[in-house]
Amino acid sequence: MRFTAVISGFISYALAVFAVSGAEEPRVLEEVKPLPVALSKDFEFRKMNLFSLEQTPLHQREHNAPGTKSKPGKLSSTAPSSKSIVQEASITFERQYRLFGAVTWLDQRQRFGDYFDFFWRARRPADITVRLEYRQEKLHEHVQGQEISYHNVRGTHKTEFKVIGDDYFDDGRVISWRCLLIENGRIVAEKRSYMWE
Repeated sequence: MRFTAVISGFISYALAVFAVSGAEEPRVLEEVKPLPVALSKDFEFRKMNLFSLEQTPLHQREHNAPGTKSKPGKLSSTAPSSKSIVQEASITFERQYRLFGAVTWLDQRQRFGDYFDFFWRARRPADITVRLEYRQEKLHEHVQGQEISYHNVRGTHKTEFKVIGDDYFDDGRVISWRCLLIENGRIVAEKRSYMWE
C-alpha cells in the first residue's frame, strides 16, 4: 500500500515538473505583424545554439567534396588535430541526439532541418512570449514566425524552435532570423542573425 502511494506521488511530481518546464511546441503564426520596440534591461538573451541537421553528415561532405585531392608531390596530413576531433565528436553527438528514435528513413527525413535553442533571462516576473521570425531561401523576403508563451516567469529559461521536415525540404534552409522577447505586445529583447535587415 505504501509502495503504490510512493510510486504515484513520484509520478505526479515528475509530471508536474515536466508540465512546468515549458516543453510545449511553438505555434506557427499565420501572419507576422510588426510590434513596437521598448527594450528593457529586465530581459535579455544569454546565449543560443543553432544546428543544421542535413541528410549527409558534415565529415562525409568534406571528404567527398570535389577538388579536395592533394596536389602531386605534396604530402597531405591525414592526422586530425585534437581540436577537430573534439568538434567532430560534439557535432556527431548533436546529430545522434536529434535523430534518436527515428528508425525509418521517413522518420529521419522528418527530423532534418534547422534547430534553434535560445537561452534567455527575465529579472522580474512577467508574461513573456518568445517569437522566432525567419526567412527561408526559397521564399526570399517572406517572413514566417513561431511563438511560445510563458505566464508569470522569472529566471533563466530555454526555448527551442525548429524548421524541419517538409517545411525544410519545400522552402529551404533558414537564411536569416531574429528572436524576440515580447511583453504586453512590445519587444523587450532581441537577438538576430547578421543577415536580418
